[in-house]
Amino acid sequence: MQIITFEAITGTKLSIVKEIVDSNKCYNLLENGRGTRSLEELKGEFLNSSTQSVFIKCGSSYIGVIDFLDNNPKDGFPWIGLLMIHKDFQGKGYAKQAYKEYEKKLLLNGISAIRLGVLIGNERAKNFWESMGFVYVETKAYKEKREVVVYEKVFSKR
Repeated sequence: MQIITFEAITGTKLSIVKEIVDSNKCYNLLENGRGTRSLEELKGEFLNSSTQSVFIKCGSSYIGVIDFLDNNPKDGFPWIGLLMIHKDFQGKGYAKQAYKEYEKKLLLNGISAIRLGVLIGNERAKNFWESMGFVYVETKAYKEKREVVVYEKVFSKR
């Protein structure tokens, strides 16, 4: 397997983000009720001052995205907002490899725990995050009458 690297998402490469996100129609339907997202929506989500957004790259190929919040003011925890792999690259272990690489960066920055939310009905994501060591914290309201399952991973001292 090739080495996974990260690259900051910029406005000039927002069309690549759109290609990755739009390849995941089931997720988009679950989150937004639509199969695709507009460039304007993606700009607000991935090019803002609140979160860090990076591409996941395998070699020179852009295969996914990670959106990360350093400190959620609601609970004081850092949060992964999204880790998404392009549909064409799913099932090959890239999400697991990307998360492990990203976790190394978090540990180097002194982060001791992290949270994320999984939309109710997204069983694939639920199973993935549980396999990565995340544990259930609570179920919370999310956007218009939706719910997310909040997961947390506490990093052991190494």
